Amino acid sequence: MNNSVSNISNTISKPVNEPVLNYAPGEKERMALENALVEMRKECIDIPLIIDGKEIHTESKVDFREPHKHSSVLAKVSQATEEHALMAVQAAMEAKAHWERMPWSDRATIFQTAAELMATTYRAKLNAATMLGQSKSALQAEIDSACELIDFLRFNAFFMQKVYAEQPESAPGISNRMEHRPLEGFIFAITPFNFTAIAGNLPSAPAMLGNTAVWKPSGTSVLSNYIVMKIFEEAGMPAGVINFLPGPSSKIAEPILKDKDLGGVHFTGSTSVFRSIWKTISNNIEHYRSYPRIVGETGGKDFVVAHPSADVKALSTALVRGAFEYQGQKCSAASRAYIPKSLWSEVKSLMQKDIADMKMGDVTDFSNFINAVIDEKSFDKISGYIQRAKESSECEIIFGGECSKEEGYFIHPTVIETTNPQYESMVEEIFGPVLTVYIYEDEDYRKTLELCDQSSEYALTGAIFAKDKPAVNTAMDVLRHAAGNFYVNDKPTGAVVGQQPFGGSRASGTNDKAGSVLNLYRWVSPQTIKETYDPPTDYRYPFMG
Repeated sequence: MNNSVSNISNTISKPVNEPVLNYAPGEKERMALENALVEMRKECIDIPLIIDGKEIHTESKVDFREPHKHSSVLAKVSQATEEHALMAVQAAMEAKAHWERMPWSDRATIFQTAAELMATTYRAKLNAATMLGQSKSALQAEIDSACELIDFLRFNAFFMQKVYAEQPESAPGISNRMEHRPLEGFIFAITPFNFTAIAGNLPSAPAMLGNTAVWKPSGTSVLSNYIVMKIFEEAGMPAGVINFLPGPSSKIAEPILKDKDLGGVHFTGSTSVFRSIWKTISNNIEHYRSYPRIVGETGGKDFVVAHPSADVKALSTALVRGAFEYQGQKCSAASRAYIPKSLWSEVKSLMQKDIADMKMGDVTDFSNFINAVIDEKSFDKISGYIQRAKESSECEIIFGGECSKEEGYFIHPTVIETTNPQYESMVEEIFGPVLTVYIYEDEDYRKTLELCDQSSEYALTGAIFAKDKPAVNTAMDVLRHAAGNFYVNDKPTGAVVGQQPFGGSRASGTNDKAGSVLNLYRWVSPQTIKETYDPPTDYRYPFMG
């Protein structure tokens, strides 16, 4: 397991979650972040591919723009081809032999060092890149690209120790032990735009366990992802362990998914893409050296169900935060709500007051609660839902509904009230600042829970609001399979590493719980080793006498 010549027994202490900084006016952290934002806008950088530790600048490049100010180009991004994809696979395979034999504590130290660099030297730069490149507020960036990513790296190192410590029982005259080997082959990490932390975790979690990876970042988060990659390198990650491959999925994914040495896929993104990946692997299953591990967290249509006993102020706050923080571009965002008729008037009034108070605009204005959606494709999709709701006899847009992409991709926080619990915006993932509300008769609480469970193909997150404990228990029973992360009297977003391991089932993914030891078990292949001290020398057994 540990091939070090040293006799030191290494122990990683249980980490604590990285504290979230406030960035209040006058604080030194805010001034550092504001300076980083100014500096980042001054220079248009050239982002290369990184294969086997070498930077490759291609002739084909695309502009990386700010979603809230799409006239501003932050970077020129080299685009990988099929040839680069195969080069990255080769580099990952060549690096594997040395990397998997490195003492686990040395691998852990590299990523713990990266976490420390993110917490100190690069905190402002990483947050600024996430703010400008992915249109996140200062707080949302801090929670994501600083705290959550730091937590992933520190907690995964601690969890890795727990994996390796799990050993079988032995018997007199026999020693049994377990070697938690990395998977054969390489890991293909395909990462989303909305969380820098997820982007950094998907290649690094398998790598920590001795795997090597090819990392395909989202084209709309490549700036922050590139900074993460450079931090990994500065922390001491050897060449070829993670290979950074920005570019079109159509050219990168096909040769990688068909490669005989594919050991696993670590994915966060849309359900349709994940299903396509699964089909591709299934169609090529006889060509692989081993069965690839497929780990994915995909879509969500996350619910909030209120019981008539709910605290109205807590409910309304959870709805506006859960639905509109980061423009609803969280797989866990509150997207559909079921509100009892007796509470709706007061909830509606409180929400109206909060939404009217929200400012929207550029991330560099820290007073803005709402920023832009990620790109034009997303803008067009979301605005399409809003326009159809305006035209539907089953809906009324009670707040918001305004959309503009003149300067940036801005969509006002929008609340739709519908009389049809199966209306498209109640059942389909929108991934934007749109909340649809269905009002139910108070006596139909259990029926509404059943409706909630049956209305969506997804099962990622959900929340119940109730002061009445039996009502909470009823919800937890009826909605048992409707959410992988279930919240009681809280919004369905904001999972914390080590506290609320994250994931969902049904069309929401394989529920392998990032942020816990469960995810790491997916990246090892156990080998049981039995050693007998005094083996028998006669085939005969006593019963034969």
